Amino acid sequence: MIEQTSAARRLLLVHAHPDDETLSNGVTMAKYVAEGAAVTLVTCTLGEEGEIVVDDLAHLSSDGEDVLGEHRLRELAEAMAALGVTDHVRLGGDHRFRDSGMSWAPDGTATVADATRDDSFHAADLLVAANELVRVIRDRRPQVLVTYDEFGGYGHPDHVQAHRVATYATALAAVPSHRPDLGPAWQVQRTLWTAMSRSQVAEVSGLLADKGLPEVLDGMPTEPDSPLFAGDEAIAVEVRAPEYVGAKMAALRAHRSQIRTDQGFMTLPEDIAGHFWAREHYRFAGGVPLPGEGWATDVFAGLDPDQQG
Repeated sequence: MIEQTSAARRLLLVHAHPDDETLSNGVTMAKYVAEGAAVTLVTCTLGEEGEIVVDDLAHLSSDGEDVLGEHRLRELAEAMAALGVTDHVRLGGDHRFRDSGMSWAPDGTATVADATRDDSFHAADLLVAANELVRVIRDRRPQVLVTYDEFGGYGHPDHVQAHRVATYATALAAVPSHRPDLGPAWQVQRTLWTAMSRSQVAEVSGLLADKGLPEVLDGMPTEPDSPLFAGDEAIAVEVRAPEYVGAKMAALRAHRSQIRTDQGFMTLPEDIAGHFWAREHYRFAGGVPLPGEGWATDVFAGLDPDQQG
């Protein structure tokens, strides 16, 4: 991938299903692509078990024709076109790892489904899956890798597995004696975990209440102690780029099987939407620390683009 590795700044994102990348990092991806950075998305499954939110696509489900994965792959391609991302990889190739599905726990977080298939991503051998990502890391040579925290953001077993795979692969990719057939060793300089800011959610919730629109966030936890949110003290980077909100919204609309555009956070009033969509947050998880005090505004801050892995 000469085009990807020749860029001075290289960012790799590891996500579980199509749409996760846009929800968590759409503005970030669009911003860095526009600035000339190489942005690579790795999607671990095709989201075959996802809940379909529009009636006209219900027949695609795993309980029906079981072709939702192929459809979501097309949605992903449309979303990446909206963000300007041209390098999107499925871990191990299409259909290598199957969406594991999930169940909802009483506290509003996700957990392992009552029944899972043998080929589910959650059940995959960690080393086997990690080596598929080692190959990508060594080929693209990112300075920064973004993935989920150890809870997978909200507990989904595929998100948790993506965290484990990304963490293990980052370590293995830097070991010269580990699988040299997968390419020369490469040390990722910084790992970040995508995060949802507790203060940001509280701010938006307050603004909606002031407008008499609290129902916009119905179904979304807003409790200050929710494990879904990160406190300000845990956040290391805030990427704020309102000029790319339009690209992110277009990418979200591309994921039509999963995201309804006529309800919830997709219907935020325009003056509030900027507070919610234009800012994406990250926790520092390893490697070269962010310089200075307070939140950094650039995921590459303090890194030497000429440093070799």
